[in-house]
Amino acid sequence: MTRSGYDPLKRAVDVVAAAVVLVLTLPLQAVLAVLVRRRLGSPVLFRQERPGRDERVFELRKFRTMVEPDPARGLVTDEQRLTPFGAFLRSTSLDELPTLLNVLRGDMSLVGPRPLLVRYLDRYSPEQRRRHEVRPGITGLAQVSGRNAIGWDEKLALDVEYVDRRSLALDARIVLRTVGSVLRREGISDAAGPTMTEFMGPEVSARRDHTDPELVEGPVAPTDPELVEGHPADRRRLGPTDPELVEGHPAGGDSHRG
Repeated sequence: MTRSGYDPLKRAVDVVAAAVVLVLTLPLQAVLAVLVRRRLGSPVLFRQERPGRDERVFELRKFRTMVEPDPARGLVTDEQRLTPFGAFLRSTSLDELPTLLNVLRGDMSLVGPRPLLVRYLDRYSPEQRRRHEVRPGITGLAQVSGRNAIGWDEKLALDVEYVDRRSLALDARIVLRTVGSVLRREGISDAAGPTMTEFMGPEVSARRDHTDPELVEGPVAPTDPELVEGHPADRRRLGPTDPELVEGHPAGGDSHRG
């Protein structure tokens, strides 16, 4: 089956699977919504505009995982604002459950490149922009290759590789590896903190990937040779956290996890 021929089948699988999981998890999501409201405050959902297929912008929805900034209480950085409960939501990916609505609406797919920031569009190289030839996904090839633990250039290269190799078999392997990564709670955070550093462009990203390894070290995430041939995972990263990905910022919301 050709890649273009697979896309209608992929969409049908997305709708059926997302609808089933959404219905089955509604009681759990109701409980989580109450807990988020009590422990993290309101709004319960993190909402932010992200670019999707063909760079069309949509509103992403997730459970929030951070408390509001409060300098008086010492809650300023991502590390300070990420509570144990929020960390649990992230490590188990339970914060992603509301994103199933985005899948049903056609904004996203179950598998595909993760939706990033709108302002990154002007920073991609022509090759990196190809990641928008397909719907963004809840999980993807880059996520099962380290999630937040790999550098931007490698992450975006894996996104484009997925565009070129997408198939039912590859999607099935990615979903299975995603379940395994979630159960092992691997690659949740960037080596420099609980959030991904901001993508400034391929040249800046390449310079950051050559950071002194004695400054930032982390365990190497396991990779599946059938999924990421020729793409060794490297967790070493340094750089400022993207302020527009932080909950409570005027741009709207949660720290990005990939």
